[in-house]
Amino acid sequence: MSDTETTASPTDEHHGLRRSLGFRDLVVYGLLFIAPMAPVGVFGTLDARSHGAVALVYVVATVAMGFTAFSYAQMVRVVPQAGSVFAYARVGLGKEAGFVAGWMAMLDYVLIPAVAYLFSGIAMNALVPQVSRWVWTALAVVVTTLLNLWGVRTAAIVGFLVLAMEIVVLLVFVVAALVVLARDGAARGPWTPLSGDGTQGPFALSAVLGAVSVAVLSYLGFDAIATFAEEVTGASAKVARALLFCLALAGVLFVAQTYLVALLEPTTSARLAAAPGKQGSAFYDAVDVSVGGWLHDLVAVSKAIGAAFAALAGQAAAGRLLFAMGRERRLPRALSRTDAGVPRVALLCSAVITLVAAGWAARRDDGLDRLVSVVDVGALTAFTLLHASVVGYFAVRRREGRLSWWRHVLVPGVGAAITVAVIVEASGVAQVVGAVWLVIGGLVLVGQRGRVEASG
Repeated sequence: MSDTETTASPTDEHHGLRRSLGFRDLVVYGLLFIAPMAPVGVFGTLDARSHGAVALVYVVATVAMGFTAFSYAQMVRVVPQAGSVFAYARVGLGKEAGFVAGWMAMLDYVLIPAVAYLFSGIAMNALVPQVSRWVWTALAVVVTTLLNLWGVRTAAIVGFLVLAMEIVVLLVFVVAALVVLARDGAARGPWTPLSGDGTQGPFALSAVLGAVSVAVLSYLGFDAIATFAEEVTGASAKVARALLFCLALAGVLFVAQTYLVALLEPTTSARLAAAPGKQGSAFYDAVDVSVGGWLHDLVAVSKAIGAAFAALAGQAAAGRLLFAMGRERRLPRALSRTDAGVPRVALLCSAVITLVAAGWAARRDDGLDRLVSVVDVGALTAFTLLHASVVGYFAVRRREGRLSWWRHVLVPGVGAAITVAVIVEASGVAQVVGAVWLVIGGLVLVGQRGRVEASG
């Protein structure tokens, strides 16, 4: 019996998920997790790093992340299970590698909601300072956790409404930007978002690639779609299509908005590079100067609400990962229990962890930055093991059909090279924390193996 068969959905009704999601629901979860206006916070940093070629950065980043999406699409068709990369590495590389992949992915799925909840609380506190940011953060955790406990279908419906709001705000920004550009003209040349503004010298591909290492982090979350593979109605090919569609749509949205705001940006990339403190607010500053404060406030409210529901999608994905690892006895078995097809124990565990992490980050000046950097390393390490799983499953183990060198070796090989390169570009603190987490996971794995041998 193959690994795929041995890890199929259990027959026990208390350890199974309910199939209720369609293609649209999957895309909603993916876009909620990513956030349609994800570039808002990093626009200034990317503009400064790329010498003004910020739209080109997102074109390259979309292509780069396309390799990862393609590898996900290959594996979800043959391993249509909850757990995402944990399940894929388990089948493609072995049970131990599967545990490592799941362990590293936990840094992504469990901590991203903490970042989003904290951001939502801070943003709402800035808009309504009379209410403590802790009240807003706790409220966001309670509301989204209740929705997830209610069921994946209900959460998807509410998430769709929030996503529609975010898309409307993005469209308002696009229309307002086009009106201003038609009326007043652009602050930069029409091709500068793709070629650079020239204030830091001629076009430099190295500068663009350096910025890509930051831009790919805007896409983290689209892979959460794969965690719902056991809750989709119809064939697993629907999950693969949703993954690729979500990434492509996010890429179009990111390129369009950064292109427009770059044309409106009155500050040169050289000045942004010389004043790092202005980079975080560069998007809002450009909107304030060119369009007006009303759009600034509208975008801020959308980002605050969107962050809370990005956490909803992240919490749901984290719950499925913990559920899958508990089902395979890699984490406590209690995490695999379901009630009416909902993994409520795993979801509650995820909610507690994210709330504690948000509390820790809020007490440190650099807490948010540290959380983000650790999440990035965990996700990128899991992506690297995903690519290795494709090669292991199709080229080494030869378990599914004919081998296609470009789909099963070349594409995942390039994808792994990209993710490793981004890890190398990560901060030293993130690399150290990621390495420590990996070592802890190795010790847990050794302990599990010792218990199995002792019981045998």
